[in-house]
Amino acid sequence: MVKNRNEIPEALTWDLTTIFSTDQKWETELEKVKKELSLVETNDKGHLLDSAETLLTITKNMLSISQKVEKLYVYASMKNDQDTREAKYQEYQSKATALYVNFGESYAFYEPEFLKITKETYEQWLEILQELKNYDHMFERLFAKKEHILSQKEEKILAAAGEIFESPSETFEIFDNADVKFPFVKNELGEKIQLTHGNYSSLMESKNREVRKAAYEALYSNYEQYQHTSAKTLQTNVKVHNFNAQIRAYDSARQAALMSNFVPEKVYDVLIEGIHQHLPLLHRYIELRKKILGISDFKMYDIYTPLSNLDYKFNYTEGVKKAQEVLAIFGEEYSQKVKAAFDERWIDVEENVGKRSGAYSGGSYDTKAFMLLNWQGTLDDLFTLVHEMGHSIHSTFTRENQPYVYGDYPIFLAEIASTTNENILTETLLKESNDEKERFALLNHWLDSFRGTVFRQSQFAEFEQKIHEVDAEGEVLTSEFLNSLYGELNEKYYGLSAKENPEIQFEWARIPHFYYNFYVFQYATGFAAASFLAEKVVHGSATDRQNYLDYLKAGSSAYPLDVIAKAGVNMESTDYLESAFKLFEKRLNELEKLVEKGVHL
Repeated sequence: MVKNRNEIPEALTWDLTTIFSTDQKWETELEKVKKELSLVETNDKGHLLDSAETLLTITKNMLSISQKVEKLYVYASMKNDQDTREAKYQEYQSKATALYVNFGESYAFYEPEFLKITKETYEQWLEILQELKNYDHMFERLFAKKEHILSQKEEKILAAAGEIFESPSETFEIFDNADVKFPFVKNELGEKIQLTHGNYSSLMESKNREVRKAAYEALYSNYEQYQHTSAKTLQTNVKVHNFNAQIRAYDSARQAALMSNFVPEKVYDVLIEGIHQHLPLLHRYIELRKKILGISDFKMYDIYTPLSNLDYKFNYTEGVKKAQEVLAIFGEEYSQKVKAAFDERWIDVEENVGKRSGAYSGGSYDTKAFMLLNWQGTLDDLFTLVHEMGHSIHSTFTRENQPYVYGDYPIFLAEIASTTNENILTETLLKESNDEKERFALLNHWLDSFRGTVFRQSQFAEFEQKIHEVDAEGEVLTSEFLNSLYGELNEKYYGLSAKENPEIQFEWARIPHFYYNFYVFQYATGFAAASFLAEKVVHGSATDRQNYLDYLKAGSSAYPLDVIAKAGVNMESTDYLESAFKLFEKRLNELEKLVEKGVHL
């Protein structure tokens, strides 16, 4: 049975007291920031461009309040995530979300006012007041968004509606994490256990096909039951994205989402085109799976089954040791931060009742780079640990080397640092192994990771683009439409009949990334770029490794494509994708040869 929160050892929980030592201090800070925000419109609105000095003063004040708002939000959301059933922290998160909205509303004047300045006047002010140059890249980004910024009145209205716009994703989160109750199923030992988001992956990796089938059908029966509600929630979220894009004069929601991070749409198109060209590789891998498993009626619930009989199990202590060993390749500076993460309780390790599913790295400029896990002791959990550690060390390097204004990193680059760590773990484990059965297991795991990240997340990206296009054309996103679209896409990607795999058509209803506004494609681009970078880190020079660390330290001090270029990747070119697919094919070839030798038996 899954433990309650109070049954988890303290050492395996994150230490959120480093953010606020007590809830009372959080509440006190909340009231303080609310008061600061209440003065903004009176004191600052209409005065931004009075002089170079007022531009500097108001900008610094805005960023200072933003920093405090983020810290408040992080504490509230993480307290809520550790047990989503607790009403107190549900309320905290609601208050923190409302504060974010209040902040946006209070500073709705900022961008429209700033954009009244001419480039000539701005350049003169830079010469007059040198300190303004600290914010030059931020201002440069604002100038680039000029045609999409509305009037002050309109910006204020949109900011005030921010909480409403967030409600579909919040509804999905509460429904999926707190309200949905899955039935009991049998594990490999024949024990009845309650199906959860946390143990579903482990059950799908079971060697017992009946266990996989039962868990799979139990999960999707729930989503089938609520498909109409889920469709309405998702449709509303899509409408929010399309509305915001339309009102800001973007061609599409996709363009709006990507341009907000200064990522050319070409990057998205290059990915989908590359995926379509290489789907035969995925089909070939699926055929190999059929052969190894000896299953003629191969189903989607057979996709996740490890092909190896070698049972890689890691308890958390072993996982910590291995992660430290592997990540030492980056050098002492990186290793010290990894050690701090383990020693200072940045990580919430075990699953508990009500805890948010999955894994993430979070925090703000003033906090530790916390990690949420749901550790089950599998090889995949080890990969998740080094993945989230990649995010956290990226965040730490950025915050230590950049001022607050540039102290985060573009979302587009987020998955590269994490997935590079995964690829290095694979490289390390393969290098250490001379045993063919071990190599077989590791190759299987990496190929599955590639399938699940590059191919699967691209499938999500294609689905996300299509539903936004259809809604923009005035069509209704009914559950029937979504089921049909998803089933067809799944068949195209995996080569498995939609008719013979009816449950998979409901998968869209459980994917949180469809609420993240064109985020998911970045997992695929990130993994592909990471395959390229891992080669450089493991097999390259000290300069290559230093270039990689420079990318981690850059934050948002430059445009994302310029930042990743520091590490040697051109994201508008197909080169990095081709490199990734070549590696997939190389490792697939090795796996096929091992199968021919009977290593899998």
